[in-house]
Amino acid sequence: MIIKPKKLIIACDGESASGKSTAAKLISKKYKLLLVNSGLLYRYASKEIIDYKPKNIISFLKKRFKKISYKSITKHNLHSEKISNHVAHIAKNKKVRDIINKFQKKIIRSHKKICVEGRDIASKILAKNPKYDLAFYFKCNLQVASHRRWLDIKKKVPLREVKKSLNKRTKMDKKRKNSPLIKVNDAILIRTDKLSKKQVLSKMSGYINNLF
Repeated sequence: MIIKPKKLIIACDGESASGKSTAAKLISKKYKLLLVNSGLLYRYASKEIIDYKPKNIISFLKKRFKKISYKSITKHNLHSEKISNHVAHIAKNKKVRDIINKFQKKIIRSHKKICVEGRDIASKILAKNPKYDLAFYFKCNLQVASHRRWLDIKKKVPLREVKKSLNKRTKMDKKRKNSPLIKVNDAILIRTDKLSKKQVLSKMSGYINNLF
């Protein structure tokens, strides 16, 4: 029997291509949660900067995020290698993060059943007001993660380049000054390189069911 909670807030953090997006989609579908992919917001910001080349990216992004809905953002194609190489650089910018965090908070506060996926969700976005009910942290062997991403982009880039890019992105995420990628103390570690999608869903569901 699937539990149907009236309130459930899930935080999913993890490294690039660690399987967190797939896991977040699966758990959101099972428990009928609104899924918010934080990474897509940064990718959208990158796409707009690449396309329009604004002189002042902060004022530009403020206007873009005022005019668009999360649903509209999800309809964009945001997984090109060009965007992937650009996004880590804007993610280091505190003012950019503030704009995107504000956008996320507005969505989160209007929903009682939500799963938010990204790199600073438990440590920043859902650290308080509201705080997550459960936090998951996803890790994956670099070789496995690289192969996954390589298949995602339909082998358009050599595998060695994908591996190099992922490794660089994870190091940048962990070392950045503003909201670095970290595992909070009470986050549940999920190693996706050792589990199937079904096993990941089962493991997450077990922790969720224990809440009720």
